[in-house]
Amino acid sequence: MSMFNHEARQFKFDVLKEISQLAYEGKLTDDSAAAISRKLIPGRKAEFRCCVYKEREILRQRTRLACGKMADEGAAYNPRQIVQVIDAACDGCTIRKIQITDNCRKCMAKACLASCKFDAISMGLHRAQIDYTKCKECGACARSCPYNAIVVTERPCSQHCPVDAIRWDENGIAQIDETKCINCGACQAACPFGAIEDMSWVVPVVSLLKMGTPMFAIVAPAIQGQFDSATLPQIKKSIELLGFEKVYEVALGADAVAWEEQAELAEKMEAGVPMTTSCCPAFVNLAKMHFPQIYENNMSTVVSPMMALARKLKKDHPDHGVIFIGPCLAKKQEAMESFTAVDYVLTFEEVAAMMIAKHINPAEVEAKEEDYPSIFGRNFAQGGGVGKAVAQVAKEKAMAAPVGVYADGCMECKKQLTLMKFGKFTGNILEGMACPGGCIAGPAVIEPPMVAKGRMAKENIGNQKTIEESVESFDFTGVPMHRK
Repeated sequence: MSMFNHEARQFKFDVLKEISQLAYEGKLTDDSAAAISRKLIPGRKAEFRCCVYKEREILRQRTRLACGKMADEGAAYNPRQIVQVIDAACDGCTIRKIQITDNCRKCMAKACLASCKFDAISMGLHRAQIDYTKCKECGACARSCPYNAIVVTERPCSQHCPVDAIRWDENGIAQIDETKCINCGACQAACPFGAIEDMSWVVPVVSLLKMGTPMFAIVAPAIQGQFDSATLPQIKKSIELLGFEKVYEVALGADAVAWEEQAELAEKMEAGVPMTTSCCPAFVNLAKMHFPQIYENNMSTVVSPMMALARKLKKDHPDHGVIFIGPCLAKKQEAMESFTAVDYVLTFEEVAAMMIAKHINPAEVEAKEEDYPSIFGRNFAQGGGVGKAVAQVAKEKAMAAPVGVYADGCMECKKQLTLMKFGKFTGNILEGMACPGGCIAGPAVIEPPMVAKGRMAKENIGNQKTIEESVESFDFTGVPMHRK
């Protein structure tokens, strides 16, 4: 039975299952990539590409990424570039951005020819034609055509990239500019061919579990509602059955972050300086790389909930590893920052593949609720939840409520950061989420956002714990909560 309607995502998941199975059995070798591709594409008839050999090559490159390697074996190893292009899958996209369709009537106005400043358009026998050696893809011809006979086809990955980090090589294969890329995963989610994927750390995590290394798993708030009818306690117990000593909710760290961030915000408000949140790593990357002045002057210095909880656990248990499990690709990069306390990051997809490899069904696991965070910490998973949590802290402290602005998705984040840069931002605090809708809409979720949101609301009914009560019950005293 397929978990995903997107066939490329299903193939990715099937590869992760095979890798997890072989890793647990200790049978993963250098030849596994080719073996997995033959297993998943067993016949001689191609179903998705031009030939079965190309399909197998794409799966081989997917397997390399699933093993923590570069998709292209000729590329220099760079684990910080989490999002990578599978070149064998990329050439399914259209290569020509500007195309003249059969609607062209070779009219007498010839507006397209007149508008082209590069002499790239000429009149053919039946319609206008483009000399692509001269075309600069400016789109002037398409805008001028009275018949709308010239179409501009933006490649999905480039169209959805918020920082213009995608270009093409001489063969039309996408290339990611690492100096611009914020690892948000928008291109991966948009690509209809599954040609952009993320590097996985399943293999080293399984190796550590098999060695009996004491490790904690910390799960993002967005994990609630991701595994069919399984409750959050059942999901946490299922992850423990993979070999983890204990599973903690990152929402505990979210409560602590909201408490600390409100204190920092109060100082900013007194000084008349707006502040941004810092829990979304892609948003932090966006500010750091493309709005450096905002990053230095306005970005909250409080670490993310993931990092806060990891530091707390490392402080109390310095001999334990900490593995973060979430829906986000940029978290894998955050886990490699100099201030990190996280050893590895896994996505929901990867953990689900590990569960299947170990024959664990979360809905059938017996579990009970233990210490739990506030609903405000859990709602960090949804767009606007961070700002609401900071406002709740102000309410609990009987302090002035901040004016919050929520930026939903990278494009809106860029808009609000630009307003802040030029002194036009209207609020006290900007919550930026790279994924529209928040973490429940991250690139590595299993369930549709609205389905997960409904399950979360149902399961969280009755949670009346305040943020102050959560912080008191899970003490962060002595834990460094700031990047600097």
